Amino acid sequence: MFALVETFGCQQNVNDSQRIEGMLLEMGYALTDDREKADVIIFNTCAIRENAHTRVFGNLGALKHLKAKKPSLIIGICGCMAQQEHIAKRIKSKYRHVGLIFGTHALWKFPSLLLDAIEQNERVIDISENENIAEGLPVNYDGGARAFVSVMYGCNNFCSYCIVPYVRGRERSRLEEDILEEISSLAKTGVKEVMLLGQNVNSYGKDRGEKDAFALLLKKVCQIDGIERIRFMSSHPKDISEKLLQTMAEEEKICNQLHLPLQSGSSKVLLDMNRHYDRERYLSIVKKAKELMPDICLTTDIIVGFPTETEEDFEDTLSILREVEYDSLFSFIYSPRVGTKAAEWENASSEEEIDARFKRLLDLQNTISYKKNLRHEGKIEKVLVSGKSKTDSEMLSGRNYANKIVNFRGDESLTGKIIDVEITKAQTWILYGELV
Repeated sequence: MFALVETFGCQQNVNDSQRIEGMLLEMGYALTDDREKADVIIFNTCAIRENAHTRVFGNLGALKHLKAKKPSLIIGICGCMAQQEHIAKRIKSKYRHVGLIFGTHALWKFPSLLLDAIEQNERVIDISENENIAEGLPVNYDGGARAFVSVMYGCNNFCSYCIVPYVRGRERSRLEEDILEEISSLAKTGVKEVMLLGQNVNSYGKDRGEKDAFALLLKKVCQIDGIERIRFMSSHPKDISEKLLQTMAEEEKICNQLHLPLQSGSSKVLLDMNRHYDRERYLSIVKKAKELMPDICLTTDIIVGFPTETEEDFEDTLSILREVEYDSLFSFIYSPRVGTKAAEWENASSEEEIDARFKRLLDLQNTISYKKNLRHEGKIEKVLVSGKSKTDSEMLSGRNYANKIVNFRGDESLTGKIIDVEITKAQTWILYGELV
């Protein structure tokens, strides 16, 4: 029996999919990438943007012929999309070949839900809410040197454009000992780098009334033998503390890389977004981070075309890009989400204006990213090798401290090791180098 899990969305979804795969392996399934071969196909979905919905629905439609050829095939959808009641109803009515629908809160129930779908030969749906954290779920790590570890779930911020608090629930922090035990186990398997995940890692421990809990957790992760690099995301600017920045600067294992979502450079738009910080507060954080870590790599998220955004507001965003000089950014055209406050607002700009702004944003960031990458040329940098390059099978690929992709020629036996590479050529999104 074979199973396939396809992931749409963020690192948190990737981490959830690894748990689904772990449960499938314990149930006796072998994993496959071939849809034709699979007896169970699970789509783990994202609800952040409309194009994510479109991709999932397109893929679900394409599976209809497989179900017709193989009636015993179980097709399931889970994750943030499935947690939304209107989406679950749409799947139930229009995609009748989908036999299993479960939300983010029912992940731990997956084995019993799948068994019900198989034995009862009827559709199984569970989008109930549950604020508990299920520990001890099996995880199928890919055996590489990098791994994701969730430290908390949910979000309390209710940004006016974001569906996450509605599909992931309120903030719940994992116990420190459970996190450290998981990371220690990963280190014993050869993992050298961990990415700590949460919708807002800076809020870790606040649901238990703890102060600076995330900074303290980072210090303890640094003490785990075998772990050589530590990253985390995402950080909400309203909660980031000087203690956290100082910890990053003090601890050698914590990479000097910070993903700090901006969303907009306009204080007015940030207020409309319910972000709880303004332009000045954000820039003060960046200033302090650069003072403590002059070589810090900064990345961010930007939303273009938020309903209340004007041309003047957008220019405020561009001015922050020029001032901060991010190494890279994740940029999105605003997509209304059912159930969020901003979905009810009229757009202040036309689609043509928004599309033009998006292009201007990308053009500016591409220029900045290339300029920042040029600074790596001629330097010898530590690179964690992940294996063969996805774009050139003749080369190996890895990441430096700033999480930038570095391609170079070398033997595949270097996979999983941290090695010295001299950067010889920079491009906008990638670096090339030679083994020292």
